[in-house]
Amino acid sequence: MNILDKIVVDKQREVVAKKKVIPINFLQQAPMFLRKTNSLATSIKTCSGIIAEFKRRSPSKQVINHTSSVIEVVKGYEKAGVSGISVLGDTKYFGGGLDDLIQVRNTVEIPILRKEFIIDTYQIYEAKAFGADAILLIAAILTENEIKEFSKLAHQLGLEVLLEIHNKEELNKSDLNHVDMVGVNNRNLKTFEVSLSTSKNLSALIPNDKVKISESGISEVSAIDELKKYGFKGFLIGENFMKTDNPGAAAHEFLNKL
Repeated sequence: MNILDKIVVDKQREVVAKKKVIPINFLQQAPMFLRKTNSLATSIKTCSGIIAEFKRRSPSKQVINHTSSVIEVVKGYEKAGVSGISVLGDTKYFGGGLDDLIQVRNTVEIPILRKEFIIDTYQIYEAKAFGADAILLIAAILTENEIKEFSKLAHQLGLEVLLEIHNKEELNKSDLNHVDMVGVNNRNLKTFEVSLSTSKNLSALIPNDKVKISESGISEVSAIDELKKYGFKGFLIGENFMKTDNPGAAAHEFLNKL
């Protein structure tokens, strides 16, 4: 069993427990459930294209940053001019949680992506109730029907969808009718090896009406310049900013070079 399989098993248990404590009808009564969402896809196309991530740790790197305040970090990101902010939702493997999401929503106006291992419709209602503007769907852990069902529900709730793929097979099985953005994860979730060639090789297969986003392994402006030649408009960057003492300042310096 690889790390992705382990995360999914733990996530299934987590969702079962959450449903018993806070049912969907409670989530639908949350003050933010009726909030009009902001378009991450539009922000990517009209702003810097950078989605800056807040994450404390990861299975591949362990501790990345356990000292920075989520509020101070995202304030810095917004001031730097990023297009959106990605907030890790997983606690066990990434040190994140819904508390981070609600703090970010109460701090910034720019679009927020809830980056989570979504395996149940419950988590989509949860994302809406806690102030997200978009959700991540990972094709590697979902069936063809789940991708279709989850993305359709997200649109019904006013959320945009970023579908993450790692290879051609995952793209081919995916119904993109309710997908706004397609992200290519340059990190192999089974080996953790990173290569920007993954984005370059898959770019031509992604329909042009979808916002193309490259994820992971982006640490230099030169990489973004190169990826733009392949049609990528969005670039998700987390570790490169979060590993510094001041992620907001690091983002500001990076964007100034763009």
